[in-house]
Amino acid sequence: MTTIHLSSTGFLINSVSIQFPISINTLKECLNDNYRTTKRKSNTIFTWDDLGLLAYSKNGECIESLTLELQLDTYSFCPKHKFSGAFYFNDQEITNYYKTNKEERVQLFKDDDSGALVLNTICAWFSVNEEETIKAIEVSAYQPYVRWQGIPDDKYSIKPLDEEEITFVDFGFKLSIIEELMYMKGLLEPKFDIYEFADWYRERKIDIDEEGYEPIAEVVQYFKDLPIPKRLATEITDIYQDGGNDIYMNLSPFSGGGEDDWDMETAVDAKQFPNLKKATLCYAKDCVYDEFEKMGIDAESL
Repeated sequence: MTTIHLSSTGFLINSVSIQFPISINTLKECLNDNYRTTKRKSNTIFTWDDLGLLAYSKNGECIESLTLELQLDTYSFCPKHKFSGAFYFNDQEITNYYKTNKEERVQLFKDDDSGALVLNTICAWFSVNEEETIKAIEVSAYQPYVRWQGIPDDKYSIKPLDEEEITFVDFGFKLSIIEELMYMKGLLEPKFDIYEFADWYRERKIDIDEEGYEPIAEVVQYFKDLPIPKRLATEITDIYQDGGNDIYMNLSPFSGGGEDDWDMETAVDAKQFPNLKKATLCYAKDCVYDEFEKMGIDAESL
């Protein structure tokens, strides 16, 4: 049985001391080498089907985060079995434990009631289903939240373009384009950061720790209103939807990619992107795949 300990003295997997980033060779030694590899556009995922574990790596060698899957999911890279081991936080076994009383949850940040856990340089946070039970636990290096200083007053003000812009029919499609142009290619500015935006926003206090499990209305509206120059349309050769994409993590940082609010309902907007040849999808209605194929665009499910 896999046993994971996070305590004030360190982070252990099967009695082996671990530090992030973790070498894949270290995980092979403390777990086993019976894993499969899924290479994606933005990262590599190592899946231990028998252990119910996922490991995420940006360079395919060093692991930035480890996920314990307590609920089976349908994505091809997900484990075929649930995590059946034990996760201990300060010697308390919490794998099947979750308190819905906010006053009793362990805090990650000041005034945070999300239920995240942190010790030393390691943090763990829960992804919770509608029944308020844990569906996954993600463990990664702890990065303290530091409020942004000196944000320009107009940084996230939507400014009209003095050039032709793309008109979108489908919001889910637009989000996939923003992911490519803003986060992958760096051609659309400013690069949106949910924490910076919350500090910048003046109409009300946006409490990310409280609201980050659902799409935040002001963030959704920002991306709906954001104009995209038509001259950038030729830059798009493929789109790649993934629950961990930056665009989705900024829309709803604690959802774990489990939202369907940004499903593509039609692929009609693809007609505006002459170089688009491939679409890898995880948020799309069934009809969208057929629409892509009819336009000569290869469409596949993640």
